[in-house]
Amino acid sequence: MKAFVTHSLFATLLLLCTFAVYARQAKPDTDKYDRKEVMIPMRDGVKLHAVIFAPKNQTDKLPFLLERTPYGVSGARSPEKNGYVKDMADDGYIFVYEDIRGRYLSEGKYEMSRMSRDKKDPKAIDESTDTYDTIDWLLKNVPNNNGKAGELGISYDGWTSIIAASDPHPAMVAVSEQATPSDMFMNDDLHHNGAFRLSYAFEYAFMEEISKTDSLFQFHNYDTYDWYLKLGPLSNINKKYVHGKLPSWNAFVEHPNYDDYWKRQALRSRLDSPRIAIQHVGGWWDQEDMVGPQDAYKFLEKSDRHNRNFIVIGPWRHGGWAGGEGSRLGNVTFDGQKTGPYFRKEIQAKWFAWYLKGKGDGNFAEAITFQTGSNQWKNYTKWPPKESAMKNIYLRANGKLSFDEPGATEGKFDSYVSDSAKPVPYRARPIQETYGPGSEWYFWLTEDQRFVHNRPDVLSWETDTLTSDLTVTGNLLAKLYAATSGTDADYVVKLIDVYPQEYKKELKMSGYQLMVAADVFRARFRKSFSKPEPMIPGKAELISIDLHGIDHVFKKGHKIMVQVQSTWFPIIDRNPQKYVPNIFEAKESDYIKATEMIYRTTGAASCISLPVVE
Repeated sequence: MKAFVTHSLFATLLLLCTFAVYARQAKPDTDKYDRKEVMIPMRDGVKLHAVIFAPKNQTDKLPFLLERTPYGVSGARSPEKNGYVKDMADDGYIFVYEDIRGRYLSEGKYEMSRMSRDKKDPKAIDESTDTYDTIDWLLKNVPNNNGKAGELGISYDGWTSIIAASDPHPAMVAVSEQATPSDMFMNDDLHHNGAFRLSYAFEYAFMEEISKTDSLFQFHNYDTYDWYLKLGPLSNINKKYVHGKLPSWNAFVEHPNYDDYWKRQALRSRLDSPRIAIQHVGGWWDQEDMVGPQDAYKFLEKSDRHNRNFIVIGPWRHGGWAGGEGSRLGNVTFDGQKTGPYFRKEIQAKWFAWYLKGKGDGNFAEAITFQTGSNQWKNYTKWPPKESAMKNIYLRANGKLSFDEPGATEGKFDSYVSDSAKPVPYRARPIQETYGPGSEWYFWLTEDQRFVHNRPDVLSWETDTLTSDLTVTGNLLAKLYAATSGTDADYVVKLIDVYPQEYKKELKMSGYQLMVAADVFRARFRKSFSKPEPMIPGKAELISIDLHGIDHVFKKGHKIMVQVQSTWFPIIDRNPQKYVPNIFEAKESDYIKATEMIYRTTGAASCISLPVVE
C-alpha cells in the first residue's frame, strides 16, 4: 500500500493556512524587485539556500527583512505581489527568504524545532546561530543595506523568528513572531495540558519528516474520524504505517510525560528579557498556535525594562491576518471590519518602519486586541488589562449557569457515560484530513456547537437571556470538580456565546453556539505534569484548566453556555479511561467506558473564573 503522496509546494502552503506568505506559482517572478538565489555558509560549513529580493533602481540604504521557513522558498513571488508584506514592499526593504537547515534546497540535517546548543562550542548550531550567520553574511555581501535587520513569520516561521530574537545578531533590531508555538506539551500543536493532539501531531510529523519536502499521508477514508478510530491503540502507528521512520513520533512514545525533553524545547527555557523589539501576533480562533504568542508575551513582559514587548490579537484563525480582508471567519462576521488589511498596513508595516527605518512617531500601544462581540479594536497598556476583575460563573442544577453560588440542596453532581469506543467528534463529520482537499480544519473553532449539544455524553449549562452586555477581557480559568468511575479521564471545557433564537442580522446565526474559549485537560496530570498518577474511582478532585485569554462582549439578548465532555476526537487521542503508565503503549483491552461526575455543590462548586469589565 502506498503510504504517502507528494504535493506541490503551492498546495501544501495553501493547506497550511499561511495564505499569501509566499503565494507560490510555477515560475518565480519579479516586477519592482530584483531576485537572486544564493547559498549562505554557516559556521559549521553547511550552506543554506536563500532568495533575496532587492528593489530595482534602489537609491536609499535599506534594512533586511527575513523570513526563515521549513516550507520551501524557491517559488517566492516578488514581495509587492505578496499580500502579507505588500505594504512594506511598497515602502522598500531588502527581503530575504531562507530554507532552514535540512529542508528543501538547504544543506544539513533537519531537526524539528532545533533550539538548544552548547554555547561553549563555537561550532554548535541551532536556529538562532543560523539566523545570526545569515545576517552576518547579508551585511557583508548585499550592497546598499542600512545595517539593520528584522524578521517575521507565521507558525514555524514565527518560532524561528522568536528563537532568533532570543540570541540576536547586533544588527537585528525588531522581530514580529506570529503564531509561534510555546510549549509542545502544555499547549499548541502537539499537546494541550498533557492531552495528545493525535490527528494534527501525526499528520504534521509525517509531512515534515518523511522526506526533505512536504508530503502528506495517504488516508483511505475521506472521514478521518473513522480511520483514527479503526487505528486502535497508538502503538499501531509505528507497527502498521511508519515503522519508526518519524523521529518526532518516536519521541512522543518515549516521552509521555513532561520531562526534560519537553522542558528544553519550551520557550520558557529560552526567553529571559526582550533584547530587541518584539511584536507577538495571534488569533482568538487560531486552531494551531493560539497560546504561543500570549505565553511568549507573558514570559518577556516580566523583565521588559525598555518597553520593547508588544502583543496584537485579532479575530483570526492560524495565519488569517496574512491575507484577505479578515471581515469574517467561517460563519462569524465582524460588522464589516477589514481586520486583515488594518493589521498589515496600520500595525505591522508601521511597526517595522519605525524600528528598521526610523519612520513615524514610534507611538504604539503595548497591547492591541480586536474585541469580538462589540467588533472593535482596543488598545491597552498591558495584557491582560488592569480593568478586569475575576468573577465566578457557576454550574448549577437543571442545566443552569449563574453568577450565584450553588446551595447544598441542589444535588451534588451531573453525570454522563464516556465511551472510548464512541468518542465525541471535535468538529462536524466528515472530518477531512487536516491539510486535505475541502478540509474544515481552518474554521472548526468557530463551528456551531449545536452539532454535539444534547448528546448524552456532553453536559451543558446556560444562563438566562442577558439583559445587558457582559464584557470579558483577560485570562479565563475553569475550576472543575470531577470524579470518574475509571482511573483516568480527559475533561474538555467550552465557554460558548449563544445567539438569540431570532437573530435579526443573519438568519443562519439564530441560536448559534459560538465557542469563544475551550481547552482539554488530561486528569492524570492534575497534580504534576511530570509525575502522573491515577484517579481514585468515585473521588471528586479539582481539575484547573487554563482557558487562556479572550476579549469578548456577550451581547444583550444572548446567553452564556458552558459545555463539558470527555472526548474530542481525533484532535485529542482517546484516553483509555483506565490508567496505564504510557498511553502510547496501551492495549485495546485497556480502553473502557467510564461514568464522569461533574460536581456543582457547596465545597465542590465547579465554575469558570471570568475577567469581567464592569
